[in-house]
Amino acid sequence: MPVTIEIKLFATLKKYLPGDSACRYPVEPGTSLSALFHQLCIPEDEVKLIFVNGVKKDASALLHGGERVGIFPPIGGG
Repeated sequence: MPVTIEIKLFATLKKYLPGDSACRYPVEPGTSLSALFHQLCIPEDEVKLIFVNGVKKDASALLHGGERVGIFPPIGGG
């Protein structure tokens, strides 16, 4: 049975968000962050930092429902 997570994408990743801003998104319990990227059509090489409930995670971390997921691209400067 699907559960929901809250997704917030930053900077250049915002275009992959399935809504207008931070949104609730259904996932199956046990979905990895990598699988979430695939579902949202986010190329993994465009992901630099991932936070789940404010804690840094890698793409293999699993979601169980109710999490807040923040995804950031690499940031360039000059």
